[in-house]
Amino acid sequence: MSLVSEFKAFINRGNVLDLAVAVVIGAAFGKIVTAMVDGIIMPVVGMAMGGVDFSQLFVALDGNDYANLAAAQAAAAPVITYGAFIQTIIDFLLIAFVIFLVIKAYNRMNPPPEAVAAAPAEEVLLLREIRDSLKRPGL
Repeated sequence: MSLVSEFKAFINRGNVLDLAVAVVIGAAFGKIVTAMVDGIIMPVVGMAMGGVDFSQLFVALDGNDYANLAAAQAAAAPVITYGAFIQTIIDFLLIAFVIFLVIKAYNRMNPPPEAVAAAPAEEVLLLREIRDSLKRPGL
């Protein structure tokens, strides 16, 4: 089989296309959740915490004090932006929670098929027949 025909067979598999669709939809879904977190949830959390903007939380490693993160970055100061880390953790938790809810709703709408009992093996049927014949009176 040539390389081109192997590649065609690989691409034509349903799993590859399903995975590609899932990645694209997942990326778009991540943008939606990030916009929701940045625009709706984090301002409320910041207001509840006294007006804190998590994206502006940082520690300057050079020992100087800066008015804000932009000033520290303009001075080329090494900074640890722990606020961005907190924001990313909240994004992750919200994305995971929403995916959990979607999967839970999907599973509720599409219950797993009931397991069909496998037919007993021929040997089992024969042994049952022998057992039943031995139980009959008069033998």
